[in-house]
Amino acid sequence: MPQIPEEIHELTVGQLSARSGAAVSALHFYESKGLISSRRTAGNQRRYTRDTLRRVAFVRAAQRVGIPLATIREALAELPEERTPTHEDWARLSEAWRTELDERIKHLNRLRDHLTDCIGCGCLSLESCVLSNPDDAFGQAQAGSRLLPGGR
Repeated sequence: MPQIPEEIHELTVGQLSARSGAAVSALHFYESKGLISSRRTAGNQRRYTRDTLRRVAFVRAAQRVGIPLATIREALAELPEERTPTHEDWARLSEAWRTELDERIKHLNRLRDHLTDCIGCGCLSLESCVLSNPDDAFGQAQAGSRLLPGGR
């Protein structure tokens, strides 16, 4: 990983890309979505403050666990500008996502546990599907894993 001297307080998009592991196009995308920001030089080149490295790492980690970009943007808006976020800052933000992640894990565990029930059925012959129709919520009204518009 290329080292950037401490006396350099701003990074070019190439330096940020090399240090963060994110493609330049991804950094431009993050900026267009308001996840990171830059200033423009007289030559219209982007310059990022060093704290942007942590912000990019946070965005990428949040994306890996499936947090939507809009939620990530809201979280980053709570962080101080021009200061590297502290461990406490990150802990506060990530705590808010715990419930959502716990629900996703519960859903994925259910999917994994019932996946073998689905192999071969194609959801065409079952009267109720434990994946598309959890706890047979629609089983009393109609059969199958899909609800037709307007019902039957």
